[in-house]
Amino acid sequence: MTVESRRRGRKERLKQTDEPDPNPPVWPGLEGARFKPLSPKEVALVEDAALTLLETLGLSQAIPSMIERVSKAGGRLTDDGRLLFPRGLVQEAISKAQRGFTLCGQSPMHDLCIEGARVHMSTGGAAPGVFDLDTGAYRDSTLADLYDAARIVDQMDNIHHFSRSVVARDIDDNAEMDINTAYACLMGTSKHVSISISEPENVPAIAELCYRIAGGEATFRARPFLTVMVCHVVPPMRFAEEACAVLEAAINAGFPVQLISAGQAGATSPATIAGSLVQAVAETLAGLVFARLVDPEVKAIFAPKPLVADLRTGSMSGGGGEQAILMAGAAQMGRHFDLPTSSIAGITDAKCLDAQYGAEKSLAVAMAAHAGSNIVTQAAGMMSSLLGVSHAAYVSDNDLLGNILRTLRGIEATPENIAAEVIAGVCHGEGHYLGETHTFDRMKSDYFYPGVGDRRTPREWQQDGAHPVGDLARQSAQDILATHYPRHIPDDLDRALRARFDIRLTREQIGRPT
Repeated sequence: MTVESRRRGRKERLKQTDEPDPNPPVWPGLEGARFKPLSPKEVALVEDAALTLLETLGLSQAIPSMIERVSKAGGRLTDDGRLLFPRGLVQEAISKAQRGFTLCGQSPMHDLCIEGARVHMSTGGAAPGVFDLDTGAYRDSTLADLYDAARIVDQMDNIHHFSRSVVARDIDDNAEMDINTAYACLMGTSKHVSISISEPENVPAIAELCYRIAGGEATFRARPFLTVMVCHVVPPMRFAEEACAVLEAAINAGFPVQLISAGQAGATSPATIAGSLVQAVAETLAGLVFARLVDPEVKAIFAPKPLVADLRTGSMSGGGGEQAILMAGAAQMGRHFDLPTSSIAGITDAKCLDAQYGAEKSLAVAMAAHAGSNIVTQAAGMMSSLLGVSHAAYVSDNDLLGNILRTLRGIEATPENIAAEVIAGVCHGEGHYLGETHTFDRMKSDYFYPGVGDRRTPREWQQDGAHPVGDLARQSAQDILATHYPRHIPDDLDRALRARFDIRLTREQIGRPT
């Protein structure tokens, strides 16, 4: 190769950097699990303690159908009403659980392969409020806020999954809120969606909505694009009866399910990180046993999501190092069991896009991702200890998550990447790599570039108005909401859904003619 063939004009090549690259620097499903906060001995101890708790203490408040199923499988209800899970039954549930399945998008381009240690970033949280995009003031969240969140996420390459992030507090009736939550999420993005359902009686309507959008029940069951998240326990070691009934109904309707335990260390789980982890693992495994007894082919996600309290006040504290390491440990246990796993990370306690926000979110999300969590929820948009969502933060977090995903990709030390021949050629030539074809060839495939993060010089930044990243993110979010109204659900289908269900979002709000 000649010197001229190795080099081209730098300006000419730079002009090409804004074009889409078929080999992007990051993508959904990069492999994690290199970070292991628990030693092998500690992993074995956590597993044994969780299995022992299930076998000897069990959980109270099991619903009748669960008692019947577990008892037939070898479990036992004690005289004081605690359902015991034999060690062998739990181990069988772990070994025979579904693995390597796909969480489908309404558009196949958004399908997520939940396999091994493949990592995907998600929203989440069910916050009761938002920080208004125009005023910045904290206020109650609405159904329109939820739809807007989905629309923004639909445009964010590094947020792979949309988990319902805010509660529609402008709807009082649970059944109406559930169906409208599902509609707003599914209309706002063609990515895979996760929601919770308030009551078992509301499951059939959500299922019908999904079946209609899919084109039939069989089509949805073959490619389910909505997961039902279920907090099936009320820690410590008690089942949530209504939630367990929702879980059973959702599985029978063909939904993938996420099995969540979310005790709070020092309040509803032990104050120690290890104790909180053990309890969460035990409670989540109890849900897995029940889910598989309802349907052995269920697509169930192991989601121990223990939280941390500030023991000075008793309030939740999601931004500390304790929360970060606890979630990494929970993700590691998921990898130990080789179960599809979700972790909660990124619950910063910050109230705005400041240094606290970036530090706390980066720490927690990076640790959960590197520990191999398949779905990292609350990774984008969430702040204020799960009390508030920032629509602008979805945009800035897209940059943050892109950088974290780039670290997951690693160094990739191969003979080709080491580039010894290029080093030799440069040293015999001009003495720098700026004009090398090799440099430009790797410019987009190996390097992640932020969308709103600023890398200019201080003078350039000042001359352009010295805007903080939050201002740029807010403007970008506003631009998206002014122009992006997804059309993956056809107009005639939307009208049919409105004829069948009480849809609160107007046609005008979703950018459709009335």
